Amino acid sequence: MTQTGERTGDASEMARPNMPPPNLPPLSLHVPEPRFRPGDEADFSDFDIPAPGATPRPDESAAPADMRDLAYGLVRVLGDDGQAAGPWNPRLPAETLLKMLRAMALTRAFDERMFRAQRQGKTSFYMKSTGEEAVSVGAAHALQRDDMCFPSYRQQGILIARDWPIIDMMNQIYSNKGDRLKGRQLPIMYSAREAGFFSISGNLTTQYPQAVGWAMASAARGDTRIAAAWCGEGSTAEGDFHSACTFASVYRVPVILNVVNNQWAISSFSGFAGAEATTFAARAVGYGIAGLRVDGNDILAVHAATRWAADRARANAGPTLIEHFTYRAEGHSTSDDPGAYRSANEGSHWPLGDPIARLKRHCIAIGIWDEDRQAAMDRDLAEMVRDTARQAEKNGILGHGLHHPMESMFEDVFEEMPWHLKEQQQQMLDEQKAAGL
Repeated sequence: MTQTGERTGDASEMARPNMPPPNLPPLSLHVPEPRFRPGDEADFSDFDIPAPGATPRPDESAAPADMRDLAYGLVRVLGDDGQAAGPWNPRLPAETLLKMLRAMALTRAFDERMFRAQRQGKTSFYMKSTGEEAVSVGAAHALQRDDMCFPSYRQQGILIARDWPIIDMMNQIYSNKGDRLKGRQLPIMYSAREAGFFSISGNLTTQYPQAVGWAMASAARGDTRIAAAWCGEGSTAEGDFHSACTFASVYRVPVILNVVNNQWAISSFSGFAGAEATTFAARAVGYGIAGLRVDGNDILAVHAATRWAADRARANAGPTLIEHFTYRAEGHSTSDDPGAYRSANEGSHWPLGDPIARLKRHCIAIGIWDEDRQAAMDRDLAEMVRDTARQAEKNGILGHGLHHPMESMFEDVFEEMPWHLKEQQQQMLDEQKAAGL
């Protein structure tokens, strides 16, 4: 040190900023790109699809660290020959198999009728679940009736599998005078507490922390009911997803967190949500919870995985994250044109097939069903949905004017309406009367 307190040395060396090593290449940003675009020929021949039975089935109480590989594999039960095999085979009775087959077929018939209604201008909006019916129907049959479901907007199969009246669903879609929600929700955002079906929200993934909170309350009360939530793979980028996983992990919450990886969000492929780097089931690994990756077009695999996760939750062994590997066969909604961003033949080349066709093939293979009965069932369901739609349309459709009294906008917010809302309601009614409305 000098007398002035300064450091000795080469002043130019001290003043020189940190310089990068020479000859480094410039940085580049990776932008994910889907495998196929409009005009491309889809080819999934390089997919690694394990045979049914290749994935082991651990004990429901196994530690998450001991089952890490299940987040990267694929639980499958149904083979191409229609036979069920392996340790995940739930060995369901014939009655249950046929009930699930009917529920999936009814869900598809319902979707077709409501899609057509939107195209006819009878409602403003609709979202089909074509190709994903096994995800909701399989889970609904594996859960208890009083378990609470927190769905996204493509799980109408849960309500149908729980025998909820489809006329009630249609009334909600039309927002008509038969709509129990009084037109306060967008079409397809059902709410049916009696069916264990929590209100659907248009805001992505809000149902995840809601499901975790509901399940925490159930555990705190010493109840036996568990919760299950669903979201799309794109929604795993939302903060609510990660907040829910943190709480679920820390408190070992009795909840099943389902990620429906149908390969596409509204116009962007799953790579933008992280699919190029790893599986969505692998998100469970970082949180220290059980993770399963399941063939989402195999309803027996969906049922088995859901039952395993439900048994695990009821045994106080903690939550499970299930990735359902499936494919969105149709557009994201009636407002979407998938032909603008994906290969036109991509759906027909999807290697895991159609969930209804696969269960039908299984039922035929084991001798409890045949093609004639399938065709007759499809006709009967189509006619039933058509007749029910006609009944619902008598309650009103889009463009037929106001279906609910104006004063109803003040109702159902408080258990007892406070005085200031009563005054506002009366003021509105007085103004209506003065205007001759």
